[in-house]
Order: sequence, then C-alpha cells, then structure tokens
Amino acid sequence: MRLGLGQFNTPSPEYLRFAAQFGVTDIVFNRAQLPVVDGTWQLHDLVKLRLAVDSYGLKLSALENVPSHMMQDIILGGPNRDQQIENMMTTVRNIARAGIPIFGYGWNPSQVWRTAPKHIRGGAVATAYSQQKLDEAGFPPVHGRAFTEDEMWANLEYWIRAITPVAAEEGIKLGIHPPDPPVASHGGVPPVLRSYDGYRKLLDIVDSPSNAIEFCQGTISEMNDSHGDSIYGFITEMVKRKRVLYVHFRNVSSPTPDEFHEEFINTGHVDMYRAIKAYAEAGYDSFFIDDHVPHTHGDTEWGHHGRAFAAGYITAMIEAVNKNA
Repeated sequence: MRLGLGQFNTPSPEYLRFAAQFGVTDIVFNRAQLPVVDGTWQLHDLVKLRLAVDSYGLKLSALENVPSHMMQDIILGGPNRDQQIENMMTTVRNIARAGIPIFGYGWNPSQVWRTAPKHIRGGAVATAYSQQKLDEAGFPPVHGRAFTEDEMWANLEYWIRAITPVAAEEGIKLGIHPPDPPVASHGGVPPVLRSYDGYRKLLDIVDSPSNAIEFCQGTISEMNDSHGDSIYGFITEMVKRKRVLYVHFRNVSSPTPDEFHEEFINTGHVDMYRAIKAYAEAGYDSFFIDDHVPHTHGDTEWGHHGRAFAAGYITAMIEAVNKNA
C-alpha cells in the first residue's frame, strides 16, 4: 500500500515537488490539460506528461477523466455515441502505450453535485449536500429531459462491452467512479452506480480485470447494500475480487447521501483505521489519494495545508497497519 496524490491537472513543479517532499509515490491527473485533437488525446502528449512526472522520481499511475464533451454522448446515448466510442478507444490505447496503467472515469454527465458549503472543525470549510434544499430549489433537468434508469444502464453496458476488450488488449485497467452523491437523480439523470449491487452488476457485464473501480470511499460509504453489508465488507469483497484500482481515501459526515458534508479524514463516520485494515487484510497492493479536503485558515485554493494533513494521516495509517499485521 502506497501514498498517492491527485486533484491537479498539470505537471507543475509546485505540485510535483510537493508530492515528492511528502513521500508520495503515485500521481493521478484529474482532467489533464492536454490538447484534444479529432476527439482524442494524442500519444506524444501523453508521453510528455508521463516523462514530466518521471523527472521528479514519481510514477504517473492514473489519469482521471477526460473533458466532458469527449464522452457525453456515450453516457447519454446521443447521436455521436459511436464516434465518441471510437475516439475513446484511440485515447485508451494511447494512454496505455504512453506507459500509464490506469484510466479512471465517471458515468455522470453532470459531475459532482453539492449545495451550500458547511463550516466544520475550527471553522474549516467543507463541501456539503442537501437533497431537501435541492428539491426546494426545483432544479430542472440539466440535459434537456429526464432519463430513465433502464436507458442509463443500456448506455453503460454498450460502452463496457465496447471498451473493455480494447483495454484488455492494451494491458490497461479502466475504473469507473461512483456518482457523487449516490442519490436517485442528478438533474434528471439517474446515477445507476449508487449501490453496492449496482457495482456488482457493472462488474458482471464483462468480468475482466480491465473493468474495475476507481474506489471513492467517501461516496461508496453512503451507498446501500441489499445484503446489509457495510463499507468494510464491500472493501473486502472488491479487493479480493481485484477490482479496486486505487482509493480516494476520504471521509464524510453521514452514511446517507441525502444530507451530508465532507469532513477531515479523521472525523467522519467511517472508522478509517478499520477501513485501511480491511484493504490490507484483503491483499490490496495499490495506492490511496486524499481526493477532496476541507479548506483551512490561510490555505491555498488547491489546499496545500489540507492535503499535507491528509498525506501525513494516510502515511501513518499505512505504517500502523503494516506494523501490526
């Protein structure tokens, strides 16, 4: 188990030096700032990105997300779906051939949903979500109409069956991020992967190591399970199935998605020591990143202080679990 860092999109010395100084080994770029040429990311641009990370003694282990316009018709079943799938096949091949082993992506065209932020410990500011406030605002469909769950499952299955063989052929693993938050609708689009059973159904569409999970623990800890399993049991299940590519190791205030706020890594509802023990005991051998962090006094917009706190906490958790194994 290792420490990673993400939530930035360019190989700036500011971020990469920070990562190297805090003991990070693995880097994830979220929506990397790369040119889109004919609907694809180009191989030479991806190689340059990896080499920039290499120069700091770090490994570019994953890319998270492409610009939304590259996949929107794939997700919503739009008129350009097949062309976008062809373009994404090329992009996935290029990512793999550039020496980047993981591509993580979301299946929510409306991105992350939040309402007004909340003040938490010591006045730090954290993102929050209230379904009641959203309902009171009467938010209209954001993509022109309401979609059905059957439509969204059909679109996802079409994509998984098309892209997984390409990924397997190229030796790259694809991980899908859960909808944040895992509620019934995001502006008229039902997020199909809002339960543990939804993820089981996804992985059974094509049972391959290349069809896996970008495991956002904060979001997954808010999901329901028909078997009454806990987040710790689901961690064990998915790690043993070897479908957890890497982990967004963050915490939230509540196990219910309708009303919650993000927390410091050590003050949410999830027992993080118990969680990291579950990963270790199931044989997890990849990395953890902090993902979102609260904004603290005097911090930068990116959150250098908050990320340093989370990095130190994750490092200590890994060491504690390893020494007590």
